Amino acid sequence: MTDLLYSETESDLRAAVRALLADRAAPATLPGRLEGRGPHDAELWRALAGDIGAAGLLVPEKLGGQGASHREAAVVLEELGRAVTPLPYLTSSVVATRTLLALGPSGEAAGLLADLASGRRTAVLAVPLTATATDATSADPAGPAGAIPAVADAVLADVLLVPRPDGLHAVEAADADIRPQTPLDLTRPLAAVTVAATAPGTRLADAGTSRAAIRSGLLSGAGLLASEQLGLAEWCLEEAVRHTRTRHQFNRPVGSFQALKHRMAELWLEVAGARAAARNAADALATDSPDAPLAVAVAQAYCSRVAVHAAEECVQLHGGIGMTWEHPAHLYLKRAKSDQLAFGAPGHHKDTVAALADLPAPTP
Repeated sequence: MTDLLYSETESDLRAAVRALLADRAAPATLPGRLEGRGPHDAELWRALAGDIGAAGLLVPEKLGGQGASHREAAVVLEELGRAVTPLPYLTSSVVATRTLLALGPSGEAAGLLADLASGRRTAVLAVPLTATATDATSADPAGPAGAIPAVADAVLADVLLVPRPDGLHAVEAADADIRPQTPLDLTRPLAAVTVAATAPGTRLADAGTSRAAIRSGLLSGAGLLASEQLGLAEWCLEEAVRHTRTRHQFNRPVGSFQALKHRMAELWLEVAGARAAARNAADALATDSPDAPLAVAVAQAYCSRVAVHAAEECVQLHGGIGMTWEHPAHLYLKRAKSDQLAFGAPGHHKDTVAALADLPAPTP
């Protein structure tokens, strides 16, 4: 029987990541940091990726990584979601890393994996943030203008993994035209990426192998995104409870009003369900279960909705202060709405569940 409880190793990893983020990336300081240094903290990334070793969790030890699994990477993403931390962990250490691993342990991909595992470099799969595993059948993700739109964290990447008709190519970011776009979620920058056909690069695999690898990378991204959404929802619930305990009206805490108690109790149940779905997806990916696509689709269809609902409740239960720039609640709502579209909208994942579980569509 699958054990979805956190192991001692996972709990220790959680404690290390949470302590690091509490010291250097507390949610209360996030609005100010976004106005000041911008969305990326290079020193924080080095501490998380290199000192803690989180960047190499999915990479085997023989390639310079930690030899862990999706379960451990999911724990890291839960904590990053709790602080809506603007780091390229999901895009580089999960999606790009898993794509490279699926190409095989030898060749140019192995050398790049060693750099990613150490945190010395970051890589991004050059596909739109909304791309799904189904879209991997397309050899060219560029739009009519030749640019690949809405590539998450491209402005932070050292290397771009670019799908082309003849296979997947590794291209230095300096050799591509990367134009920042205005995102809804200020903590996950987007950019339009144009890579000329003559740009220098290295072909990593043929077309068939590349498509299968991209599917694997995007499936892992969607599955572990559910853990980020879980962490986000947990923080929003805890912050709403904390605020309503200390905010008084009519000489009593507003959290003691029955209507608000009911709202938070219902949200707690939703978060508990999201935890089960996210952990199941991470475990299915870790064990390479044949049911992994179904587990991922279930997790995304459910967790994306819970994250948005939790963020909305957090904003509303904070009253006027929840609407201000100074409070981080709006950043959680924007991340939740952005995550709801990442790697496929909920409708796409519901269709996937219906197809994989052989559920008939509702009749008109």
